[in-house]
Amino acid sequence: MRIHIATDHAGLEFSTQLQHHLAAAGHEVVDHGPIEYDPLDDYPAFCIRAAQAVVRDQASGVEALGVVFGGSGNGEQIAANKVLGVRAALAWSIATAELAREHNDANVIAIGARQHTFEEAVSFIDRFIATPFSGEERHARRIAQLAAYEQDGALAPDPRATPGRPDVLAADDSSFDPEAG
Repeated sequence: MRIHIATDHAGLEFSTQLQHHLAAAGHEVVDHGPIEYDPLDDYPAFCIRAAQAVVRDQASGVEALGVVFGGSGNGEQIAANKVLGVRAALAWSIATAELAREHNDANVIAIGARQHTFEEAVSFIDRFIATPFSGEERHARRIAQLAAYEQDGALAPDPRATPGRPDVLAADDSSFDPEAG
């Protein structure tokens, strides 16, 4: 499998170790992160490039996943999720890594490199890579809803909406007044 990885300065040492680990496990690793340590570098472009590569590979039939990491993994997950077609999940345990794939068909995992030992983080990543999407109808349905929203902003009807009144979150509803309390 091709694994696209990205980090910023906070995960540079982790990145080198991870690349060796993944290559030893038989994966093709593509690094989208920095070349050298720069304490002022910014993660968004690195993580977005890795996420774009995952989507590109998957669209062309290449089996690929992504791993993005930094100090907490939060910003890296947010950056990756800006790419259309990415479902990036922040994993902090074996269970969250496994469920990200099994239930959400996540294609990118985000890790806080400063939050875990290398061994812990690698165990999350290995489980993420090894876990297939369950394909259960309820999970597929939910993923399809996310994809529809990405494409055209479509949402299921609001069950709290009063018949005859527009959904308060409808994009074309100008009657919503956040100051109205």
